[in-house]
Amino acid sequence: MDYSIFISLALYFIVVLAIGLYSFKQSNTDVSGYMLGGRSLSPKVTALSAGASDMSGWMLMGLPGAIYVSGMSSAWIAIGLTLGAYLNYILVAPRLRVYTEYANDSITIPDYFENRFNDKSHVLRLLSSVVIIVFFALYTSSGVVAGGKLFESSFGLSYEFGLYITAGVVVAYTLFGGFLAVSITDFVQGCIMFVALILVPVVVLIDLGGISGATEQFSNLQYNYLDMFTNAADGSTLSTIAIISLLSWGLGYFGQPHIIVRFMAIRSVQDIKTARRIGMSWMIVTVIGAVGTGLLGFAYVKSQGASLQDPETIFIYLSNVLFHPLISGFLLAAILAAIMSTISSQLLVTSSSLTGDIYQLFVHRDASQKELVMIGRISVALVAVVAIMLAQNRDNSILDIVSNAWAGFGAAFGPVVLISLFWSKMTRLAAIMGMLTGTLTVLFWVYSPFTIDGLSLSQWIYEIVPGFAVCSVTIMLVSLLTQQRDPSVSATFERVSQEFSTRN
Repeated sequence: MDYSIFISLALYFIVVLAIGLYSFKQSNTDVSGYMLGGRSLSPKVTALSAGASDMSGWMLMGLPGAIYVSGMSSAWIAIGLTLGAYLNYILVAPRLRVYTEYANDSITIPDYFENRFNDKSHVLRLLSSVVIIVFFALYTSSGVVAGGKLFESSFGLSYEFGLYITAGVVVAYTLFGGFLAVSITDFVQGCIMFVALILVPVVVLIDLGGISGATEQFSNLQYNYLDMFTNAADGSTLSTIAIISLLSWGLGYFGQPHIIVRFMAIRSVQDIKTARRIGMSWMIVTVIGAVGTGLLGFAYVKSQGASLQDPETIFIYLSNVLFHPLISGFLLAAILAAIMSTISSQLLVTSSSLTGDIYQLFVHRDASQKELVMIGRISVALVAVVAIMLAQNRDNSILDIVSNAWAGFGAAFGPVVLISLFWSKMTRLAAIMGMLTGTLTVLFWVYSPFTIDGLSLSQWIYEIVPGFAVCSVTIMLVSLLTQQRDPSVSATFERVSQEFSTRN
């Protein structure tokens, strides 16, 4: 292995750790600064931070791997995600930014839920915190799995070593620098991912002899690899249900705490439009690059008469065989960037729930700001340890792990966030019941022994669809059947709506 690759990766590690040190000196004085950066993020940092924290290892490994196996039929996922991200900027971002500041300066999603419904029993806050802790432990493990696979396939090092080095660096800058460190490193990592996902497919296309050369590699296949309605893995035609299932990934955006927390931290509502333009431009380019990597990567492997044991390592394979070691190091750093940006965001959101929604609420109500920051840092380390334990099985599919956690958050939180921002008559009990039914529906859909047309429920249709639908219907019905006990909740909603109109 050429040491140039290690030099590139070492420089990357130095940069992110330096950012962590800088952020430690800037924002570690109180829990709001540590968890939300003082609501001072610029539009460009907000946009790329939201994008990078969203597009984890699945962007450079999971999605290209799915395209590699199934052809363009898997591109429906990319379309659904792009539409979902855009609607998230339109529907959730501006209203959530105003409401969380107005509602007692809420700094976490459970905090917002409690203040939105004036829940003095703390049931809603506790329930949402438990959902965050459980699903993010699973979600974070997917990033650690990706790190293990990266070091194993690229450097011939053990899978376990990859787990520890990936988690260790992320914990270092997240633990000390908090939200500011996570957001700034996400910005840097987003830039790296952007360049890498343009560079790799373009170089592969040139090596194949252009579009005609690439098309030639697909011409003799048994199944149409470029047909979005045909699964190239087995030649089956995608049903309407299958397409809906793939597109429904976009529904998950409304309930992802590590993404929507960026909207809470942007410095003003007026900046959201700029952030949306930057963020969506970044996303469209990178998603096209990820699809192109899987598609052209398959053509390249076929042209070389080679084989790839793990399709999710196609980006790594191309980086190693087509580029100078220094460039390869940069491209591998892009994978680490995608992995680390998401892990750090998830660690921080989980830490904020453990600190503000569990520790401060149930253990030490009068904890000082210094104590809460310390508990937040301890929580980051503990969640990382749990994620490493869950990631011990190297055969875990990155995309499968992400899909389960993504559906869990989308179904549990998505309808609650959306409806609470737009409907004043939504009640506290409706939020609780919606969250419970959404979560339980997803779990039932994933683990149920029942089948439809010989397929498990989650194979027949992605579990976020029934989970999101059940949660939404439950919220509507329970809200209509129960009365709002606290008139001040409706009054607050109206004041926030007026404030939103004024600022926007």
